[in-house]
Amino acid sequence: MAGRPGTGGTTRRGRTFTRLTRSRPVLMYHGVGRVGVDPFALFVPPDRFAEQMRTLRRVGLRGVSLGELGDAAARGDADGLVGLTFDDGYRDVRTWAAPVLEQCGFTATVFVVSGLLDGENVWDPPPRRQLVDAADLRDLAARGWEIGSHSVTHARLTEVDPGRLQHEVAASRAALSELMGVEARSFCYPYGAVDGAAVDAVRAAGYTYACAVTRVAGLPTILATPRIGVTGRDRGLRLAAKLVLRGR
Repeated sequence: MAGRPGTGGTTRRGRTFTRLTRSRPVLMYHGVGRVGVDPFALFVPPDRFAEQMRTLRRVGLRGVSLGELGDAAARGDADGLVGLTFDDGYRDVRTWAAPVLEQCGFTATVFVVSGLLDGENVWDPPPRRQLVDAADLRDLAARGWEIGSHSVTHARLTEVDPGRLQHEVAASRAALSELMGVEARSFCYPYGAVDGAAVDAVRAAGYTYACAVTRVAGLPTILATPRIGVTGRDRGLRLAAKLVLRGR
């Protein structure tokens, strides 16, 4: 199914789009759901999210996980692909985002906080949201999603001591690898806070790919991939413009 236009496959238009823009865009989401209070604008309403995915299909792009995008790029075969990532592991993502992506023939990466499965986003002020549990992760993996690490406790890695840094990065990979029965390959730096020491810890822990938020000079892109933040305000041409202008 993933290879046919209209069911999630890239099209000539999508491949041309990424070639002309010289981009391999990675979109950054957090939650997808209906929330009354959203002080950090982290949640995209379900109907708007579905519209955004339809926009990607109209452009001819296919949404994939960070791991699949990185592997395709290594083969020189990433034209027409756009990475889809979801930080924090909100349970609403399984409820609202997963069915839309499945319908489109897309996949994604969800970055979860390994020490807070079935908990809440305690790093933020209330109101808090429920996080995925092990059953949610197994369901997403069965749908083709990649399960990536977002540390053990959502710590700001540029502000912790070396021992805590190593634990946050390596222990989260070990826990997720054991839970899922497959080695976790991708990491996401909480708060987008990344420096050379954090990259070194991620590399030493055995991750293949990692994402930041913005591009950080001097750090290897493969372990600090910049992303394009998407909100509920992004639709149609505005979303397409973000892909062109910030996906470089």
